[in-house]
Amino acid sequence: MFVYPNERIALFIDGANLYATSKSLGFDIDYKRLLEHFRKKGQLVRALYYTALAEDQEYSSIRPLIDWLDYNGYSMVTKPTKEFTDSAGRRKVKGNMDIELTVDAMRLADSLDHIILFSGDGDFRSLVAALQEKGRRVSVVSTLQTQPPMVADELRRQADQFVDLADLEAQIAREGGRPAPQRERFSRGSSGGQRPIAEPVPFDNADEFEGEDEL
Repeated sequence: MFVYPNERIALFIDGANLYATSKSLGFDIDYKRLLEHFRKKGQLVRALYYTALAEDQEYSSIRPLIDWLDYNGYSMVTKPTKEFTDSAGRRKVKGNMDIELTVDAMRLADSLDHIILFSGDGDFRSLVAALQEKGRRVSVVSTLQTQPPMVADELRRQADQFVDLADLEAQIAREGGRPAPQRERFSRGSSGGQRPIAEPVPFDNADEFEGEDEL
């Protein structure tokens, strides 16, 4: 990834999307290493992590990570998941953070030179275009090395720079070996890209789940 040394940069991390992408590539993210990597690249202004949480659960597997990130240089943006019943009578839980990420990116754009977006969600293409109209560079981090690719083609093409997460593994992967690749189920968003909807993403870290067995 090319970053000018004097650039003011910010990381916008779609937590569920990054989790699914790294798992599909067979490694876990070391968020301390990730932060240190980008601090060396330029003038890191903010690192924001977005995820939805199920507040009614006594214990959530994502909460230890959320607490650690909150005390170690990341700005956490969370909201409760919403439960509803679809037309087929199936219970679903939804926790999409796209609006929150978009609002923050536009709000902070004037104090930044380079936005680095960790997501493959095609719904962010319009955000990238709007940031570019404001004269900001935008890099997208996702992967083409899965089948189907985790990044939506329109998002990848809109970005000033696309970085495959696999190429960052040596710099940001958690040390101690690669976990076995896990099979996941995805749904395609309205603008392409892959959204994790079930295993092995924790209940509170995915955009949407179906069925009582997954609740």
